[in-house]
Formats: sequence, C-alpha cells, structure tokens
Amino acid sequence: MTAKVALVIGAGDALGGAIARRFAREGYVAVGVRRQQDKLTALVEAIEAEGGKAFGFGCDARKEEEVIALFDRIEAEIGQVEVCVFNIGANVRFSISDTTARVYFKVWEMGCFAGFLTGREAARRMEPRGRGTILFTGATASVRGREGFSAFSGAKHALRALAQSMARELGPKGIHVVHTLIDGPIDTQWIAENFPESYARKAQDGILDPDHIADNYWHLHTQPRDSWTHELDLRPWSESW
Repeated sequence: MTAKVALVIGAGDALGGAIARRFAREGYVAVGVRRQQDKLTALVEAIEAEGGKAFGFGCDARKEEEVIALFDRIEAEIGQVEVCVFNIGANVRFSISDTTARVYFKVWEMGCFAGFLTGREAARRMEPRGRGTILFTGATASVRGREGFSAFSGAKHALRALAQSMARELGPKGIHVVHTLIDGPIDTQWIAENFPESYARKAQDGILDPDHIADNYWHLHTQPRDSWTHELDLRPWSESW
C-alpha cells in the first residue's frame, strides 16, 4: 500500500511542528520541510518517539527547481502527498520609508511566491488522483494591513487571493483548498521573549495553542465535501477584532 503523506512546508518549532505531529498521530507519514534540514531532527525524533513515522528535508521553497525535486522525491520514495500545508511566516516590521526593495521582494518570495510553487506542485500530483487537501496558513495581515507591515501584508493578501483562485479551480476536481486566518499571538518562545505582555495572557487562554490550531487543520482535512470550509479564522477569546 502507498503511504499517505502529510507535507508541512515551514515545519518550525511551534505551529508547523504541531501540525506534523497531529497528522502523524492519525497514521500519516509526516514530512517536515525547512531550509535547514538539521533543524528538523528534534521534530522527527519526537514523532518517532510517539510511534509515528516522519522525515525531514531541507528545501528553499522560493526555488522552483528545489520544490519540484522535493515533491518528486517524496512521491517516489515515501508515498502520495494527501495533505500539503504551506506554513511559512515571513513576518517583519519596517516603516514604509525603511522598507527597501530587497526587503519587500524577499518577504513576498517567502510569504507568497513560495506558496504558489508549493500549491502548484501539490495540485499537479493531486489532480490526477481526484483528491487531496491544500492548507495555507494566513494571518491578520491577510485581510488588514497595519502600519509597519507593508511587505508582510502585501505577501499575505496575495497568498489569500492565490488560495481563493485555487479553491475555485480545484474544488470541482476533488481537492479541498483552505486558507486559515491565525489572528493573534501563538504560544512560542519567540513571543515569550519579544512580546512578554502578550505572553502573560497565556494563563487566561489569551494566546493561541499550536496543538489546538493543529486540531483544526486535521478537522479541515476530514470535512465531507458537501460542507467544506474555505476560510477559517482562529483567535483567542480576548483578541480585539
């Protein structure tokens, strides 16, 4: 039998890793991807310690040839990509006067163009099979631009539009395309160190738990197609929106 693969592009230490672990617990082979493969060692070991199966690959998702080779290798050596999650962040803050062309282009490459390459290659494998789920992780910036986030908002707005276009095209072909809006701080070490006032709300369930977000991703994947969600927004009860 061909293994079912859950591919997570941007399998970081928080949300991406939680998503990979969640699908591994359901019997999927979790394939985590980051630019530096050695940073995936702990995640792979944690999944295997829980009885799951996992692989980690290094890939720059901005490079077309690397993304194509990644999908080819997974499908040839591991199994069919049933779920593909694009979870690259690219969140930076600069005033508009200090946002250089290099910064803007790099954030767009990471936050949007890499999503296009990932989504396209996933669709190319899923279309002939008539099934699959593609999930794009969005943010507040996907729908609302704030001061200091011109590059990040531009990339996330574009990623949302990509997801909408893909959903309209691929839905009739049996492929579920979802865009999630993660509206609020996620429980990570980075948030704890850089936004202690936000992290202080953890005791009151005031920041997002990566495992709980991952539970929602699993639910999206398992939805019957007569009740598919395209866009899901998640936020703590206390978040102002």
